[in-house]
Amino acid sequence: MIVGAGGIVRDAHLPAYRKAGFPVWGIVDIDEGKARALAAEYGIRNVFSSAADAVAAAPADAVYDLALMPEHVPPTLEALPEGAPVLIQKPLGHSYAEGAALRELCDRRGLVAAVNTQLRFAPYIAEARRMIAAGAIGEVYDAELRVSVTTPWEMFPQVFGLPRLEFTMHSVHYLDLFRSFFGEPSGVSAATVRHPEKPDVATTRSSVILRYRDRPLRAVISTNHDHDFGGEHEESFVKFEGTEGAIRAQMGLLLDYPEGGPDRLQFARHCGGWHDVPFDGSWFPDAFIGSMGVLQRFACGEIDEMPTSVDDVLRTMAVVEAAYRSEDIEGIDPEGIT
Repeated sequence: MIVGAGGIVRDAHLPAYRKAGFPVWGIVDIDEGKARALAAEYGIRNVFSSAADAVAAAPADAVYDLALMPEHVPPTLEALPEGAPVLIQKPLGHSYAEGAALRELCDRRGLVAAVNTQLRFAPYIAEARRMIAAGAIGEVYDAELRVSVTTPWEMFPQVFGLPRLEFTMHSVHYLDLFRSFFGEPSGVSAATVRHPEKPDVATTRSSVILRYRDRPLRAVISTNHDHDFGGEHEESFVKFEGTEGAIRAQMGLLLDYPEGGPDRLQFARHCGGWHDVPFDGSWFPDAFIGSMGVLQRFACGEIDEMPTSVDDVLRTMAVVEAAYRSEDIEGIDPEGIT
């Protein structure tokens, strides 16, 4: 059962579930016309305009997919059957406090709850993770993620006027990704800024350093959603360098969005040149198969741990919150240095 019929459902959730063969019993949206249009396209038989009506009619073993903005999640979770499996769209709240409240709500109602931080499951990320775990590049000592693109915010009118944007609505994917590789950072340093010509849009350009004091690891994230100068120098990649080699994954989805550019995964030994690594699929829609698939397998008892559980992703929200608090501090003023 999908709750929400917006662009992300059209572009990613439903294509992913069709590709994976996951049956979609019903779809809900307060704009019933939007829901009916998607239902007709994807052969979904049951359409509702309220979550309460959908829950009342749904099968007892339904898995719920909440493709909603954070402010609409709490009342929808309250409407679900106790103990139901549910996938919550990222972010887990607009702040750590909201995320903690959602975790408490899920615990109180016994929900089997995961968060759709699906970049972890993108095919090129999964292959890079496998290679790193197999020791292909040795000890990872440098991790860099860089995005410099034009993001058409007009496609996402729900973000206009939000006091927080870049860390919560976008870089949460990257912070979650680095956590999934390296664990909890011991410190977070960050800056995030607005564009001077976009007063209705909160911060859209950021730099984040995750510190791991017990290892010689540089982990940095740099984003610029305002690179409006043509595609020649757009960038969208994550790179891992290690003692035995390096891996670079190009995230094509963000290049010339929403059309997207090519994905690419490359591997290099020291001074040996770069070579393409084969993989199948892309971030959209394949990563969404992973996030929903993990929830279903956990709910059915096929696996013992759910990597994107609410408890785990709440730790990502702690990193997000630390990034905002670091931004508030604004670094060390060199005028005070003597």
